[in-house]
Amino acid sequence: MTIKNLKQLKELQKKVTTEKKKFHKKVIVCCGTGCLANGAGAILDEFKSVLSKKKIKNFAVEAVTETGCHGFCEQGPLVAIEPEGTFYTKVKVKDIAEIIEDSIRGDKVIERLLYTDPATDKKTESYRKIPFFSHQQRIALRNVGNIAAHDINEYIAVGGYQALHKAITKMQPDEVIDAVSRSGLRGRGGGGFPAGRKWRTCADVESDVRYVICNADEGDPGAFMDRSIMEGDPHGVLEGMMIAAFAVGAKQGYIYVREEYPLAVKNVKAAIEQCEGVGLLGDDILGTDFSFRIKIARGAGAFVCGESSALMKSVAGEIGEPRAKYVRSVIKGLYDKPTVLNNVETYINVPLIVGKGADWFAKVGTPKSTGTKVFSLVGKVRNTGLIEVPMGTTVREIIYDIGGGILENRPFKAVQTGGPSGGCLPESELDLPVDFDSLTEAGSMMGSGGLIVMDDKTCLVDVAKYFLSFLVDESCGKCVPCREGLYQLHKLVIKVTEGRADESDLDKMEQLSKSIVMGSLCGLGTSGPNPLLSTLRYFREEYLEHIREKKCRAGVCRELITYEVNEKCTGCLACITACAYNAITGKKKEVHVIDQDTCTKCGACVAVCKQDAIDVF
Repeated sequence: MTIKNLKQLKELQKKVTTEKKKFHKKVIVCCGTGCLANGAGAILDEFKSVLSKKKIKNFAVEAVTETGCHGFCEQGPLVAIEPEGTFYTKVKVKDIAEIIEDSIRGDKVIERLLYTDPATDKKTESYRKIPFFSHQQRIALRNVGNIAAHDINEYIAVGGYQALHKAITKMQPDEVIDAVSRSGLRGRGGGGFPAGRKWRTCADVESDVRYVICNADEGDPGAFMDRSIMEGDPHGVLEGMMIAAFAVGAKQGYIYVREEYPLAVKNVKAAIEQCEGVGLLGDDILGTDFSFRIKIARGAGAFVCGESSALMKSVAGEIGEPRAKYVRSVIKGLYDKPTVLNNVETYINVPLIVGKGADWFAKVGTPKSTGTKVFSLVGKVRNTGLIEVPMGTTVREIIYDIGGGILENRPFKAVQTGGPSGGCLPESELDLPVDFDSLTEAGSMMGSGGLIVMDDKTCLVDVAKYFLSFLVDESCGKCVPCREGLYQLHKLVIKVTEGRADESDLDKMEQLSKSIVMGSLCGLGTSGPNPLLSTLRYFREEYLEHIREKKCRAGVCRELITYEVNEKCTGCLACITACAYNAITGKKKEVHVIDQDTCTKCGACVAVCKQDAIDVF
């Protein structure tokens, strides 16, 4: 069936909603990448298998919904039961028959599967009362974890494509751009450039061809925001792109997604095919003269292709290298035509801005950073996962209210924001509001939305070394400041971690960083020194300890530490078994000894010792 008007959209919406009301309960199975890796696929199959053999009044297999990521990755696999909001964690295949019998056929809650708060040891029945969820405000993630990503009817049932209809039948392109501008929406890919201004510039360029591109090349270590949105709400991304295309006058769009995201590619491809099947992509969309098509372009995993001009080169089949910034892609982008490029999270907000109004969106967040931001919260925090909070939420609220605090109640040391090109913020910045400008002023950046939490066992010099190593490997090598500068910067940090540096090397690092920032061709180079500069700014004493005292307080830098067994040793032999280099000797029930000449300082002995009997000096 071809959908030609709003009436048909609403009729389909009503039909799907009516079908769902036949069931007295709805079972939601998280099938995001994390839960699938832990066996969610088998859980879904078990639901179907058991339900096919049982007859339950007002319930059937169709009431079990396969959704995208719920966000609470730490507790997966996850199963939720609506309308009660019953939330089961770490579900196994063997639990399904009991869930069906007790929680679907009956109204009994299975206590052992409920979420247990690690701080209070109390169980919570409804996910709505779990701090991880209750402290969030989900706008970009509104459908992720709630609807079946692979079914266009489910998206239409929650009002999908009605904003598109409003844009192309009741608004002029300029009005759409004006709405996006008034909403204050800034690009969520990292730079925070105003989306409306970008769209306006592109639309004003004299050209017979324009393009719209969605940047889904999410390369930051620990980041999975865009991936989860594509996996869980691909139609929302498509609708946002369609509205952008109408606003700027584009007829062709591309979604640039990395090859490492197979589920995202699968779901986006299915969504495109479904839209084409009902006439929402192609010619004369919704009975108008608006025509638009979308293709998927796959990236091979090069981090530099997240940069706009390098990405467009890659889409065009050329080597993914950036070009000089005085050539603006909105004027001369893909195939040298005006091009709008925004990331997944930016586009997913557009249907709501058009549907609910710019003023509604602008009321969320802060005056200069409106709306919400999706983050991947990872590292030494109790509740890792995917979260969404209003702009301006403090770092402390994210880590302690949503994240549940630091693992094992260890002291907080730093949080790294903004990916490899971001910065590390100390405890003194815990009350910093998370928005584009505040993070930049503090020496970090928003980036695409990665938050890596670190405890006192983390060496910040080693962290700077790690991220610089990543950037050295990912530099395309086109410009000397980035190619050679980051390499030399990395070598200087290695000197510090190995105890070979002197204090003058710190001055060299800062001077070299300035040269890299000033001379690099693209954002990879201009922001590349950030991990080093931010750690020097806030944790300079750690660098000085490495240099003056030849000491790593976190016990991470191998050349600067020594392992010794203390009197707490009970002679359990665990460390001897764990040591791959036979560096530990001793008899059962006697204190063991570490041979310093043989020890490689790998830390395996510390990891297995339950008596805290190995000191790190």
